[in-house]
Amino acid sequence: MNDTSPFVLTARDARGVVTLTLNRPAAFNALSEGMLGALEEALGSVAADDTVRAVVIAAAGKAFCAGHDLKEMRAEPSLGYYQQLFDRCGAMMLSIQRLPVPVIARVHGIATAAGCQLVAVCDLAVAASDARFAVSGVNVGLFCATPGVTLSRNLGRKEAFEMLVTGEFISAEDAREKGLVNRVAPLEGLDAAVEALVASIVAKPRTALALGKALFYRQLETGIEAALADASQTMACNMMDESALEGVQAFIEKRPPAWKG
Repeated sequence: MNDTSPFVLTARDARGVVTLTLNRPAAFNALSEGMLGALEEALGSVAADDTVRAVVIAAAGKAFCAGHDLKEMRAEPSLGYYQQLFDRCGAMMLSIQRLPVPVIARVHGIATAAGCQLVAVCDLAVAASDARFAVSGVNVGLFCATPGVTLSRNLGRKEAFEMLVTGEFISAEDAREKGLVNRVAPLEGLDAAVEALVASIVAKPRTALALGKALFYRQLETGIEAALADASQTMACNMMDESALEGVQAFIEKRPPAWKG
C-alpha cells in the first residue's frame, strides 16, 4: 500500500451487499485516526442508502485488525486526546450496531484489542480456522476497557474477564465455542462461508431485518417486562408490513413468497 491508497476499500454487488475492506496491511490494519475517519465515512454512506442489504467488513493483508495504532497514540500523550480518540472509536463501533442491515466480520489472521472489539460489535462473524483473538492491552499496561464492553456482551462473564486480565489469545474454534464468532472455515473456504451467510440474509425482507435488528439490541439493555412489551409492539408493526403479509399468505397457500425488491 502506498500513501495514496484509501484506508478502506468499498465494493458493492448487484444484490446490495457492501464489502468494506480495511486496507492498511503493513500496519495490520490498525485503527489509526485515518482508518477511523475512513470507516466513519463508509458506514455513514451505508446508513444513508436504503438499498443496501448487508455489510461485510473484511481486511487486506495478513491480519484482520491489530487494534489502535499505538505509535500514533504515544505521539500525543494527553488525557484530552485519549478521551477524544476512544470516544470517536466507540461512536464508530456503535454506528455498526445501529445500521439497519446485518454486518458480518470476515476475520483472518489476528484480531486484537480494538480489532477484537470490532469483531464483537459486528452482528455476525465468520473466522478463518487460523484466526486468533485477544484483548491484549493489559500486556502493555492498558486494560482493554472499551473492547471489554462489547466482549462481555458476546461471551460469558468469566470468559470475557479472563481474556481481559490475561491478554492471552484464543483460537478461532475457541472463539466460536465462546460466542465471539458464528462460523469457522478453512482460510481457502472463508469467502464461501461468508457468502453462505450473506445469501441467507439477502433472501429475507429488508424491513423485517431492520426492525428485528433494532429491537434485538434495544431489548438486551432493558428488563424483561419492558423488553417483551417492546418486542410485542415491534412484531405488530412488522406484521403490518407488506412483506410479512405476503410471506404469511404464501405460507398458507403453500407457495414461495413474492417479495418486492
